[in-house]
Amino acid sequence: MVAVVGAGYWGKNLVRNFYSIGHLGCICDGNELLKAGYADQYPQTEFFTDYDEMLRNDGIQAVALASPAISHYEMAKQALLNGKHVFVEKPLALATKDAEHLIELTRQQKKVLMVGHILQYHPAVIKLKALVTNGELGKLRYLYSNRLNMGKIRTEENILWSFAPHDISVILMLLDEMPDRLFTNGGNYLQEKIADATVTILNFPSGVKAHIFVSWLHPFKEQKLVVVGDKKMAVFDDTVENKLVLFPHKVEWQNRLPVAAKAEGEVVDLEMGEPLKAECQHFIDCILQHKTPRSDGNEGLRVLKVLTASQESLDQQGKMIHITKAPHVDAKPSTSNFAVGTIVHESAYIDDGVQLGSGTRIWHFSHVLKGSKIGENCRIGQNVVIGPNASIGRGCKIQNNVSIYEGVTLEDYVFCGPSMVFTNVFNPRCEIPRMGELRPTLIKKGASLGANCTIVCGHMIGKYAFVGAGAVVTRDIPAHALMVGNPAEISGWMCRCGFKLDQKNDRLECRACGNRYQLKGEVLEKNMSLLIA
Repeated sequence: MVAVVGAGYWGKNLVRNFYSIGHLGCICDGNELLKAGYADQYPQTEFFTDYDEMLRNDGIQAVALASPAISHYEMAKQALLNGKHVFVEKPLALATKDAEHLIELTRQQKKVLMVGHILQYHPAVIKLKALVTNGELGKLRYLYSNRLNMGKIRTEENILWSFAPHDISVILMLLDEMPDRLFTNGGNYLQEKIADATVTILNFPSGVKAHIFVSWLHPFKEQKLVVVGDKKMAVFDDTVENKLVLFPHKVEWQNRLPVAAKAEGEVVDLEMGEPLKAECQHFIDCILQHKTPRSDGNEGLRVLKVLTASQESLDQQGKMIHITKAPHVDAKPSTSNFAVGTIVHESAYIDDGVQLGSGTRIWHFSHVLKGSKIGENCRIGQNVVIGPNASIGRGCKIQNNVSIYEGVTLEDYVFCGPSMVFTNVFNPRCEIPRMGELRPTLIKKGASLGANCTIVCGHMIGKYAFVGAGAVVTRDIPAHALMVGNPAEISGWMCRCGFKLDQKNDRLECRACGNRYQLKGEVLEKNMSLLIA
């Protein structure tokens, strides 16, 4: 069940939708005057005025935060530390370091963290993404959005942070890339230090440009996104009945001059539904099905980085800001030992003293801690933490959401599936330090560790062994063994090429590559006599 925290201006919509899908557990708001109204609308729904008290309620598995943006980080952190899944309205936090901490807490707690970027769940935006992906618009050239209104004027945040996250989120999703530089201009007309209107110009590495115009000093409501491709133009207008229209306009050249050739708009058919309801249902589905949300913490962090750079530019009267030089990105030390051909995503953190082999690639939001060594041609996925002082051989592949702690050693060509788990302390207690009692774990050459499996520390996984998805390893594993279950037991034998061997008595053969083996106890020998080395 979900607790909606902050039941006022926007929170009442979350209350309504979580109630409609049958997952409203309680309401939490410091304003006790709201209690009577909600009691009439949602009978038997408990109302809390104390957030800490609500978090101690074991019947609540998740919280949805619609509190002021300045409180998002602390309240989300408290919820995660209390074992709750978290949905937080935009922005995820006000500082990138806080957002990164929430992402790390989510990984440690094995919980769902989702950011309320509602347009990601709008049928028109979902369809627009499909059109872009399928090439219906051709090569994208330019995007621009207007989000304008004479609506609620805030005193705790400016228009950039209040309105722009929606459009930044959609533009980043459509282009599937981060801008490399941007600048923002704006004006403070009502309050000295709070911008009421801003225009942000974004430049992307692919050559695409975009601008975002937001204002709460506008005579009428406008929520429009225009996507210009070299085949067609798309207009998403959330204030009209036909929310997505394609214009197959062309530019023809006559006498070496460009001439616009206009065409009638084509209305795109949509199966409409309330985006907020779809967003709430997606949060519940991700919890129940252990899935990563479409607008997860990492997506929220990308939007926050653009917002932070935009605010920096605004504070400096429109100065061009290079995203790679935005706050916290420069935490990646330049003294690390990067070999030629190494690729590290700009959102990854590499501590000083790390050795990376040639051809190794490290993707989004991963962190390699000091003293760690990674060999040549490794592939390190998203949200991976390595070290400190971990050792990884050449050619290894480590998929998303894996932590390789101190004391863990991977030999060459080891595969670590998504969200599999290593440990390094056998009997941990929070109040009793045991880092001096680390038990080493060794994964031998060519072994494969399936998704969500757990390797209890102090053991050796033999060469070319295969640990099945979800298995829990509590002992040493012989070479080539196929391990399944909890605790994991041998259920067969695997060829070096990765296929299960056909077994007849003590003779085994691989139908894929033809290799033959002989089994002696728990030792598999190749070619009837040669022990695999």
